Amino acid sequence: MSMFAKRQSVLAATAGAPPQRPPFRLSAAPVLTALKKPPVAVGAAGFLLLGTATLFLTVLGDPRAGTPSVQVELKRAPVVAPVGPTGLEAFSLGDFGAYQDLTTEGLLDPNGAAGTEALITLPDGASVSGGGAAMASPRLPAQPLPAAPIAGLSAPGPNGPLPVIAPDGRVPAQAYARPFRSNGKPRVALIVGGLGLNAVTTRAAIERLPAEVTLSFVPYAQGLQGWIDLARAQGHEVMIEIPMEPTGYPDNDPGPQTLLSTGSAEDIQAKMDWLLGRATGYFGVTNYLGDRFVASDAGTSAFLAVLRQRGLAFMDDGTARRRPGAWARASADRVIDQQQTPAAIVAQLNALEALAKSRGAALGTGFSYPVTVEAAARWTAGLEARGLQLAPASAMTQRPGR
Repeated sequence: MSMFAKRQSVLAATAGAPPQRPPFRLSAAPVLTALKKPPVAVGAAGFLLLGTATLFLTVLGDPRAGTPSVQVELKRAPVVAPVGPTGLEAFSLGDFGAYQDLTTEGLLDPNGAAGTEALITLPDGASVSGGGAAMASPRLPAQPLPAAPIAGLSAPGPNGPLPVIAPDGRVPAQAYARPFRSNGKPRVALIVGGLGLNAVTTRAAIERLPAEVTLSFVPYAQGLQGWIDLARAQGHEVMIEIPMEPTGYPDNDPGPQTLLSTGSAEDIQAKMDWLLGRATGYFGVTNYLGDRFVASDAGTSAFLAVLRQRGLAFMDDGTARRRPGAWARASADRVIDQQQTPAAIVAQLNALEALAKSRGAALGTGFSYPVTVEAAARWTAGLEARGLQLAPASAMTQRPGR
């Protein structure tokens, strides 16, 4: 009993106490003894090396290992093509920003320094700077035409003086045209339009293009008569642009007083009185847009009747090629700047030149983009050396039936 009691008291004393572990030295002695054997030591070292390499590759093999990551589904936004200016934006004073960017102050260096952007070499070795950077072509000396109005060629109208045929038979289509005498070489003519809206490009076209280049002015331009007077003083014959209904009208709107395909003869007469009464000194008119209008027999007939009665020429950009009429007529063979890059414009000018050589005469037209004015100035400078004669656009007109 006493031994059992002592055992019970020892168990009671130690109840709840943590078990006592043997010293590490004693528990690890068998392992240490085994590791002292060469075969076991080599095996253990190899196992340790393999484990270390596995851990290294697992953690450090991927630069992003161990870093938090989130997967997000991304959707690319659809690419929206830039929308070009409408006819109204191009031909209104308040919305000329699309072209103003090309003609900001400083575009034309007073010293005539050339820009440093892409240069296009012309057949005579001259070059054209791209992007509308700076005008490299020089200012040309004036070859003045008689000041407008010429006596007997205008009469008061409801909105300003209107062109008329003089009692002695003189007509504005001849009196205000630049005189021309053929030298027997193939003739090439060029019309540069859209003028009067921007002072920089308008002055550049007037001063840096040869006098034989015909200039076309927007009827909405402020100070229109002043611009026409300046152009004629430099030697250019001029035209007025007539806004005509295009496909897509009214979303594509050429501006106020647009001639509509559904307009009556009276409506067209009234709008023409407003447009033609904006200034004097022009020998004819040209279209601005108008593919839908010229498809209207009634509208086109009324329009051409006004021009015949007033002795004016009509020169279109090719849109109304099959429409005879007016006092005198001509249609352009090429629009030179449908793509506004130096290379594209020069290619069109060279094609116009080739057409003139093969056919004897050719007429081109373009808008007064800075790159167009620059390319035209350089191209016309070498025409004579290449066997062509630069002619005013009026020299390309023909009387109906002739």
